[in-house]
Amino acid sequence: MKKRLSLAAAALLALVAAVFAVNTPAHAAAGFTVANGKLYDANGNEFIMRGVNHAHTWYPQHTSSFASIKALGANTVRVVLASGDRWTKNSASDVANVISLCKTNKLICVLEVHDTTGYGEQSGAITLDRAVDYWISIQSALTGEEKYVIVNIGNEPYGNQNYGSWATDTGNAIKRLRTAGFQHTIMVDAPNWGQDWSNTMRDNAGSVFNADPNRNTVFSIHMYGVYNTASKISDYLGRFRSNNLPIVVGEFGHNHSDGDPDEDAILSYSQANGIGYLGWSWSGNGGGVEYLDMVTSFNPASLTSWGQRIFNGANGIKQTAREASVYGGVTPTTPPTTPPTTPPTTPPTTPPTTPPGKPCTATYSIINSWQGGFQADVKVTAGAQALNGWAVNWTFANGQSVSQSWNANLTSSGANVTARNVDYNAAVGAGASTTFGFIASWNGTNAVPAVTCTAS
Repeated sequence: MKKRLSLAAAALLALVAAVFAVNTPAHAAAGFTVANGKLYDANGNEFIMRGVNHAHTWYPQHTSSFASIKALGANTVRVVLASGDRWTKNSASDVANVISLCKTNKLICVLEVHDTTGYGEQSGAITLDRAVDYWISIQSALTGEEKYVIVNIGNEPYGNQNYGSWATDTGNAIKRLRTAGFQHTIMVDAPNWGQDWSNTMRDNAGSVFNADPNRNTVFSIHMYGVYNTASKISDYLGRFRSNNLPIVVGEFGHNHSDGDPDEDAILSYSQANGIGYLGWSWSGNGGGVEYLDMVTSFNPASLTSWGQRIFNGANGIKQTAREASVYGGVTPTTPPTTPPTTPPTTPPTTPPTTPPGKPCTATYSIINSWQGGFQADVKVTAGAQALNGWAVNWTFANGQSVSQSWNANLTSSGANVTARNVDYNAAVGAGASTTFGFIASWNGTNAVPAVTCTAS
């Protein structure tokens, strides 16, 4: 396991400008593609990662782990590889065998080079450019596997020092891979040991995404001690979601030496918003973080408390994973919810209710419904003048009750509900829109309420 952010550095976590908006990308033809902030498989179905990390490079003998991970419900495995700079190189033939194991077990393979971990702070860590050299050296094992493989250029490519060139170096690495002929979806990790407490990835994600000529890049945040509250988790992930930039939680745990991450909030927010997650890690952790093992000694019959939580708990892998449709699985067209949903054929929507000339309008849409519960989105649109804060109000008519929300601060008093902006979506340009959502219960009738929007 790797060094994480110090408690002193965690204090630097701050909220600054939102990530840049980007245009809808051009699609690569061969495999996974990205559009409007979502990941789609080669059949054009949305794919949401639900899986774990597996330290293959240090435990190459444990090839049965792929079948075990699949048996517990995962649809994805992130596989640790080495370039030969810090650990023994995984050859093209070994990587080809890993991909074969993933395909045999109907798992999507996210392959990552670990030797970049903590560059600039960790002795011996390599640059992203050097990681690209490795990918090119094993390209023969990857070509033609775009339906099943995502290339994660380098794990946690900067520590807490000298990370200012992350955006430039990441963009250049992506362009080198494309020039070399890689058509895979590319995943890029955040700096600061993956935790991006400096918001370097968050604030430069738009420019990095646009550096990819294929517009086929996914961002990965590692959530450990920095992400110890639900508000920090929803704020960070929500900014990517609001700006149509694809984000996954590429690593997280239920505890860590740098603090106690809120794994329940990570799981619930990811589930509610269709965000992928990959827990760290299957087995074999050492150096004082053995508590991050999901199973004891690679034995799938011996789940740890962390393993029970991520596989079998609320919003966990078994409950929410959907197999990639390239393997014959059925992927819903909207993020899966729990319990399983049957979306309405034509989701009911209320038209904007604020008269012309008022500061904003709001549109309430039920986008998923199941017995006893539903998911709704509310779109806030500014009028002729920009907003610098907004509030939306409605009254439920049938006893509905909100249990979870995102991209808004939502309060209820009986049937009356008020949703106010959060810091990062208070500013809405003239004629522009922002969206928030929530999950609520219902019983018998679920009438769509009238909504009003006011500037605040």
